[in-house]
Amino acid sequence: MKIKSKVLIIAGSDSSGGAGIQADIKTVSSLGSYAMTAITAITSQNTTGVISISSISPAEISKQIEFTSKDIKPDVIKIGMLSNANVINAVLKSIKKIKVEKIILDPVMVAKGGAKLINKKAIKILKEKLIKKVSLITPNIPEAELLANQKISSKKDMIDAGKKLLKIGAKNVLIKGGHLKSKFTYDILIEKNKIFVFKNKKIKSKHTHGTGCTLSSAIATYYSCGKSVKKSCKKAIKYVNQAIKSAPKYGKGHGPINHLNSINIKNKFL
Repeated sequence: MKIKSKVLIIAGSDSSGGAGIQADIKTVSSLGSYAMTAITAITSQNTTGVISISSISPAEISKQIEFTSKDIKPDVIKIGMLSNANVINAVLKSIKKIKVEKIILDPVMVAKGGAKLINKKAIKILKEKLIKKVSLITPNIPEAELLANQKISSKKDMIDAGKKLLKIGAKNVLIKGGHLKSKFTYDILIEKNKIFVFKNKKIKSKHTHGTGCTLSSAIATYYSCGKSVKKSCKKAIKYVNQAIKSAPKYGKGHGPINHLNSINIKNKFL
């Protein structure tokens, strides 16, 4: 497999390997691109929940972003967990310095088990400053509710929330509809003048740990290869669905998905 592009991931580490930086690296690599990282936090977690979060200093995060990009300039930046306001401000300064236009933001706010991963001040700065700097933001329904300050219980509510995010400066919004009670999942892409609904049959599985991180990294990878936002979203959703279907069923809680579902390993490597 020839490496197609370069993706810089700015996100937190998941010790269990199913989400965060670990999921991001697996996703970017399995889809044929080169993954670089700037770690923002270290979490101690497994499939049953998060027991601790240790933030990396904003100065160290900036060094990771800037020194890495000075040598190997990324085609796309994917941003995940940013735990506090100082971290967000540091990331904003660094991405301005390295001048990368294509940025995918997954506003990680709540872990799968319910643990809150970001504070109110950080949410405020994310809404006021960071959203305006990115190409696409990919909130799930609970995150979109926080960002748009409204309840979401239908596809119409998802679209309304997406339009609100466009009004506060987002260029494109993909709201993930997995939390809606339905036989199908509706992921809705809201662009300035267009709305696209990606409808898929809902896969019944508790093994969905890291799907948000994986989806945004898959979008970033396709986007880094020159595909449009819409095409990148469509292909990334398909990849994640296949990863859920072939999940290895590890752990006692919300288990990881199969990031390697896109790879065929040749016999000589087995």
